[in-house]
Amino acid sequence: MTIVSDFIASVPVPRQRTALLETVAGPADLRRLDHADLAELSAEIREFLVTSVSAVGGHLGPNLGIVELTLALHRVFRSPQDRILFDIGHQAYVHKLVTGRAAGFASLRQYGGLSGYPSRAESEHDVIENSHASTVLAYADGMAKAFAINGESDRHVVAVIGDGALTGGMCWEALNNIGDTRNPIVVVLNDNERSYSATVGSVAAHLRELRNNPRAKPLFEDLGLTYLGPVDGHDTEALDAALSAARATSRPTIVHCVTVKGKGYPPAEQDEADRMHACGQIIPATGKPVSAGKPSWTSVFEREIAAIGERRQDVVAISAAMPLPVGLGTFAERFPDRFFDVGMAEQHAVTSAAGLAMGGTHPVVAIYATFLNRAFDQVLLDVALHRLPVTFVLDRAGITGPDGPSHHGMWDLSMLAMVPGLRVACPRDAARLRRLLQEAVDTEDGPTAIRFPKASIGEDIPAVGRVGDVEVLLSGGNDVLLVAVGATAPTCLAVAEALTWRGIGVTVVDPGWVLPVDSGLLDLARDHRTVYVVEDGLHGGGVGDAVARACGATGVSAPVRSFGIPGRFLHHGTPQQLARDCGLDAEGITDSILRDGGL
Repeated sequence: MTIVSDFIASVPVPRQRTALLETVAGPADLRRLDHADLAELSAEIREFLVTSVSAVGGHLGPNLGIVELTLALHRVFRSPQDRILFDIGHQAYVHKLVTGRAAGFASLRQYGGLSGYPSRAESEHDVIENSHASTVLAYADGMAKAFAINGESDRHVVAVIGDGALTGGMCWEALNNIGDTRNPIVVVLNDNERSYSATVGSVAAHLRELRNNPRAKPLFEDLGLTYLGPVDGHDTEALDAALSAARATSRPTIVHCVTVKGKGYPPAEQDEADRMHACGQIIPATGKPVSAGKPSWTSVFEREIAAIGERRQDVVAISAAMPLPVGLGTFAERFPDRFFDVGMAEQHAVTSAAGLAMGGTHPVVAIYATFLNRAFDQVLLDVALHRLPVTFVLDRAGITGPDGPSHHGMWDLSMLAMVPGLRVACPRDAARLRRLLQEAVDTEDGPTAIRFPKASIGEDIPAVGRVGDVEVLLSGGNDVLLVAVGATAPTCLAVAEALTWRGIGVTVVDPGWVLPVDSGLLDLARDHRTVYVVEDGLHGGGVGDAVARACGATGVSAPVRSFGIPGRFLHHGTPQQLARDCGLDAEGITDSILRDGGL
């Protein structure tokens, strides 16, 4: 018996010598188990999850809360004939376990290993690679329509969605269509009252009323869905009955399952912040990190935005259901009247910020860089068109690592480069981040954006000179001008050292504000034989392209070449491994420059 086993309070029968989990090779194996076996299997799965995720990191709390529900889904429905879709995909670990992938958990989210989200390359049971919220109901609507067109009446579509994801607008667009088409879609609402933190808004209040008042009328019925529940999401018998009833209907049905995020693991259940939503390597007995974390870019931003909030009463902050991960926790605690969590609704967040700016405040919208993709139209036409003073703070920019293709913040620079009047800053260190953030919130004639990576933050890198607003980090000659975009500065300095050793004169500069291109950078480019831009965004359409266009427009003869992320979906791995694969490490950049005929 391990320490983790002692945490499992829900085991009603003695442990058996043969682990049940080892006997589950696929969903069919679950159907031979009785409810006592399922309780034992649930305990084993929780122990397995805590042990596995503790070793490599991952999404722990959401998966501890969906154990019994996942088992019931695979007992009642017949995957892959029936399509079971997960929104958000980080709650699919149990699904992976019961579809034959337990052996891969030692490599979870590691380079070349098991994905932390559903992956079509891994299993026929993984239908959508879904790791952004609120999309599953639209997928389900389309699949059900296709089955109807093809006459496949024996196939069911099951959409598993959390109450937090119901704060996203796409859910309601899909429900509007699902209720009207009358296709037999089964919507499984995994209601644990949380996204990262507590679920916000009137939808959360309605679900609370349904949980507490048996006579409350579900709004889902007014939208054309049959409502079943609330059901105890940890009671396998009740789940089997409710899901079987839903399967037997010939119309859209929602099964409201009430679960506990972090179920069965006290460190998660007692974590008021986010129920151990995601964690790095931890000590299983305590849930504490294996090692103390170093200061991160996010933590520097968190302190600085709170300090700005003390000085500036007009500064407000907006989060899309993620106040703690994006560094708004302190601001929200100190200034609750000036903090707004809008749920998983990035489009609403941006246009609401536009309204706040029109009303005389300076909104700071803090979201992951990858999630800005969802609100590009709002940035372009609701904020920039009106030249509004809104600051976007984009966390997890560049190559983020273990969360894979959906979470790399690699698209934003190329998108933002198209937005007229938007200024984009990329800080190289903590001191630069603080200065640029202050400059951003001081900007009143248009929108600004600041982006930084998911990483610990290194030592400050001092400037040795300045040309216009461009800071010079190394002045070593006029052969090569290396333009470091934000956090690529340490890599550029390492490249400069390698080139200098080979007799090549190198100047390294940091523009700070990378878009639009500063005139000081053009002055520097005129004095060098070749310009190389190193950025952690897409190779095409980003800062490098903008510098090349600006040089061409002003008669700068030096050729401009750039290093960036290739235009393909990157898998998961450490940022260092993926940067090496993209040729964005110091060795790869150095070799490319040495091979370049422009020197």
